[in-house]
Amino acid sequence: MQANGLDERTNLLVEEYSTSGRLDNITQVMSIHTQYLESFLRSQFYMLRMDGPLPLPYRHYIAIMAAARHQCSYLINMHVDEFLKTGGIAEWLNGLEYIPQRLKNLNEINKLLAHRPWLITKEHIQKLVKTGENNWSLPELVHAVVLLAHYHALASFVFGSGINPERDPDTPNGVRLIAVNNFCVCDLANDNNIENASLTSSNFGVSIADSLSELEALMERMKRLQEDKEDEEASQEEMATRFEKEKKESLLVITFDDEIVSTDVSRYIEDPGFGYKDFARRGEDHLPTFRAQDYTWENHGFSLVNRLYSDIGHLLDEKFRMVYNLTYNTMATHEDVDTTTLRRALFNYVHCMYGIRYDDYDYGEVNQLLERSLKVYIKTVTCYPERTTKRMYDSYWRQFKHSEKVHVNLLLMEARMQAELLYALRAITRHLT
Repeated sequence: MQANGLDERTNLLVEEYSTSGRLDNITQVMSIHTQYLESFLRSQFYMLRMDGPLPLPYRHYIAIMAAARHQCSYLINMHVDEFLKTGGIAEWLNGLEYIPQRLKNLNEINKLLAHRPWLITKEHIQKLVKTGENNWSLPELVHAVVLLAHYHALASFVFGSGINPERDPDTPNGVRLIAVNNFCVCDLANDNNIENASLTSSNFGVSIADSLSELEALMERMKRLQEDKEDEEASQEEMATRFEKEKKESLLVITFDDEIVSTDVSRYIEDPGFGYKDFARRGEDHLPTFRAQDYTWENHGFSLVNRLYSDIGHLLDEKFRMVYNLTYNTMATHEDVDTTTLRRALFNYVHCMYGIRYDDYDYGEVNQLLERSLKVYIKTVTCYPERTTKRMYDSYWRQFKHSEKVHVNLLLMEARMQAELLYALRAITRHLT
C-alpha cells in the first residue's frame, strides 16, 4: 500500500476504536480496503446506533437471529454483548421461546431471506404488518429486513475470510489470532503474499509455474472478452439461453446436505433443517426468473427503503457502488489491468444463483472468467458459508494476494445482501400496491 493509504487506514482504525471501544477482526481485515471500510462502518453504525424505527436491543437481537441461520457464533457472541449493553433483557438470550411474539414472527422471513429469498411474497409481508397487537409497522419491518440481510451477508464474509473471535480466555493475554481453518487475520490484514501459504502447500501438488500460467490464461480471457465485445453483440434470445445454462450449471457446482446445528446456536433458530436449495432445481421451472430490469435497486429498491427508513438507502447505495467500482487496476503481479469484467462476473454470478437475471449481461462471461474452484468457493461462501474451508480459499487464484481475495469476499457479501434486499423490497412494494 502507498504510505498515504497506510495513514488513512491507521486513522480510520483509530477512529473506529475510539467510537466503539474495540477493534474487531472484521474491521482489521476490511481495513485492507480503506475506502470500502469507511462506507461499511458508516452504514453499520447507522443501522445499529443512530435514530431509527427499532429500539437498540431489538437491533442486536435481530443480528443474533440472522447470524444464527449460518451458525456464525463469532457474530452471535459479538451481538449478545451489545444486546446486554444496550439494555436487552438477559432472559431473551435463553432462546426464541423467551422473546416477545413480535420478534418470533420474524422467524419465517429470516429463514427465507437467509436461504431462499425468492420464496418471499407479499403475503409474508401482510402477515407481519397485520398481526394485531404484535404487528410491525412498515418502517420497523424495513429496518429489520436491512439488518437481517446485512448479517446474513456479513456471516458470508466472516466464514469466507476465516475470521475468528478476538479474545480467548484460555490464553494469558486473552488475545488469539489463530482463525478458522488456520487462517490468521494478521496474515490477511497484512496481506502476506499467498505464495508463502498455499503455493508451497503439498495439498495441491500445484507448481508456481502452473499457477502463473493460470493467471496468464485468465488475463488472456479477459482481454479476449473486451475485444469480442467490440466485434459482436449476442441476440436477446442467446443472452437468455446463456443465463439459463449458467443457472442450471450452478446446480452442479456443489451442494451440501442438511447439517447438525450446535446447541448454543440452535436456541436462536427455528426450523434448523431449512437451508439453501438451488433456485433452478429440476422440476421447479415454475419459479420465475427475477428480471433485474423489472425491479432494480437503483430505480425501485433504493427509493422504497429510503422512504421508509430515511437515509439508509443512501448509505447502502454508496456501499454497493463502492465495492462494485473498487479497483487498484492490478491483478497479482500485473499492473494497469482493467478488472471491470471480472468484478461484474463475480457480482452477477451470485445474483444468478439467486435467480436474478440482467438482460444486458452476457452470462457467457461468467463461464469464461470463473474457473470451477472459484465457483465452488463463491457458491459455498454465498449459500453455505459455514461450510467454507481454507482449502477452498487456497484452491483458487493461487498467485493473487490476500487483499485481492478479501476484495472478492466483499463483492460476494454485497451482491448477496443486494439480492436479499431486492426480493424483500419487491414483496413490500407488491404489498403496498
